[in-house]
Amino acid sequence: MFYKTIFLVFLFGFFSANAQQNDSITKIDSTSHPLKFNYKQLIIPGVLIGYGTIGIKSDQLLSFNHQIKNEVTEDIDEKITIDDFSQYAPAAYVYALNAFGVKGKNNMRDRSVIFVTSYAIMATTILGLKSIVHEERPDGSSNNSFPSGHTATAFAGAEFLWQEYKDKSIWYGIAGYAVATGTGLFRIYNNRHWLTDVAAGAGIGILSTKLAYWMNPYITRKLFKSSSESNSTSMIMPFYNGQQYGLGFVKVF
Repeated sequence: MFYKTIFLVFLFGFFSANAQQNDSITKIDSTSHPLKFNYKQLIIPGVLIGYGTIGIKSDQLLSFNHQIKNEVTEDIDEKITIDDFSQYAPAAYVYALNAFGVKGKNNMRDRSVIFVTSYAIMATTILGLKSIVHEERPDGSSNNSFPSGHTATAFAGAEFLWQEYKDKSIWYGIAGYAVATGTGLFRIYNNRHWLTDVAAGAGIGILSTKLAYWMNPYITRKLFKSSSESNSTSMIMPFYNGQQYGLGFVKVF
């Protein structure tokens, strides 16, 4: 049963990475033109969020969650906490690639605004749902299981990586989604989340970044009306690691 779950979560991530090839976001100057909204881009995150939300009350999905938990606790003894770090890897790749001279879709300023906007939307949504739903974690350690913050962070970063570098190579996005999928799997493996938590987190992460890209032209115009692209900018970046949340300071030169 656990191996079926691995396949299912991997399928979520792989399908997401490949389906993004049909995105209709046009590569244009984000500071002067609005990006075209395409409702089809909502299908994948909508399905993932819907699956996770329905699973809160569905007896069948709840039963499936518990079957997975029983498999995990029976067959796996040692926990691997790589998910505490892998959740940040896809977003970090964007800046690493740029540092090595691989230019993405947006300049450093716009990319950073998108990144902060995405994580602000994602963190607000995750924390809000956790405080409302109060779902117990599989290991019984707390009542903030739904949705998975680690998974949302990873998939927000994976979509960020995909959007910035899909015109260079689809493999950048596929790699990011593979890491995000692995993060979700390890949340289940470590008995910290149900499958429905992971699915919902993945959908929220993807949707948060898509919203950030759609909103970016308007946010950029408001923030940088009189500033030139070469000027340095400072931003406050929210973060959430599954247990703590707070604000970080980001300065872009």
